[in-house]
Amino acid sequence: MSKITKICGQVSNTTDPYSRRAGRVESRQFWRWGSDNRLPQLLSAVSRCSTTHRRIINDKADYISGKGFVFDTAEPLLEVLVTHINGSGESLRQIINKVAFDKALFGNAFVEVVTDAEHTFLSLYHQDAVRCRVAKDSEHIILHHNWDNFTAKDAVLLPLYPNFEEQADGTLRAIIHYKDYEPGFEHYGVPPYIAGLGVSAIAYKTDRWNISRLDNAFQPSGIMILDDAVDNEADAERIMRNAEARFAGKPGQVMFVVKDGTENDKSRFVPLTSDNDGDWAELHTQATNDIVVAHSWFRSLSGLDYSTGFNSERILHEYEIALNTVILAEQAELLEPLRELFETILGVDASSLEFVNRPPTRSKPIYMRVWEARKADGLDYDPQDKAQQCFLSEISKYNVTKIG
Repeated sequence: MSKITKICGQVSNTTDPYSRRAGRVESRQFWRWGSDNRLPQLLSAVSRCSTTHRRIINDKADYISGKGFVFDTAEPLLEVLVTHINGSGESLRQIINKVAFDKALFGNAFVEVVTDAEHTFLSLYHQDAVRCRVAKDSEHIILHHNWDNFTAKDAVLLPLYPNFEEQADGTLRAIIHYKDYEPGFEHYGVPPYIAGLGVSAIAYKTDRWNISRLDNAFQPSGIMILDDAVDNEADAERIMRNAEARFAGKPGQVMFVVKDGTENDKSRFVPLTSDNDGDWAELHTQATNDIVVAHSWFRSLSGLDYSTGFNSERILHEYEIALNTVILAEQAELLEPLRELFETILGVDASSLEFVNRPPTRSKPIYMRVWEARKADGLDYDPQDKAQQCFLSEISKYNVTKIG
């Protein structure tokens, strides 16, 4: 008997991601992700509206997934896993990039693990976090393509790693759930920028205000008083609509009033002006700065300071801080279960598997050796290690690099 039962209930669906109505999805089989089970959809919609917010998410995913991997050629099977991690021909970096994007956006990410009883192969697949929910037993993940119209027959149930369960096709499958810790949230992680959702809404709405002004051709809002004698309300409505279609740059920006005029009382336009453009610009700038802070990120790595000049020293300095405070920690979290998988499933020693990290601007000459670069960065180094004796140019040529 299926562990998944039918879900009843409706959730809200509004065009403005910042103004959703309260809703609720009743379920006995999974933990709701958000009060209405649509928090992932909301976060996705928000990321498509705020330019700075989306840029930071994209950049964090790219920096965390690195420029490829280095590994010991004494493990030839490791090269196969890095270059072709699944039957779709994806590389390990492609999977990691999607996982890093989901984790930066949702605070959660999911990787499906596929093998067989004999452990003759191993494949990893990224699963869209929007499709995933934690089952009520907290030991499974339920996958469904549309949580607004849930049907049990279209759902897939996978156990949380390290548990595996046999599927209808004979394979053993599990799913890894990465999540950012947040006090009081046991089943789902919370993205680090959650405190910045409000300022993200401000940046979005100030952008939308500017678009509205452009649509209105920067015509001032005001009241159009039309002098015309009418016999009934229908005629007044007709005159107003005709005037609106002809004179209004955008409906709603001009209010029309039709009245009987006297000899000295003619049609006229009364503009409604306000000197708040500077306030809106400052509000947008402050919101943008707060978004960067909420992400625990840096302005120069978000493309915000390029207009004032390309300061490579500042970019390199902030990249080093990001590397040691955000990037390396995220990379370690992503790689830890994968190294364990490679060893337990296939018996491959993946301890040598490491990310290749390079700053957005060149900071070291390509003729420098790896151990020299690690020494310059204050990292552990060993001049006698063959893996560290190659030149930086050798790990700059390829997305996936072998060292041995």
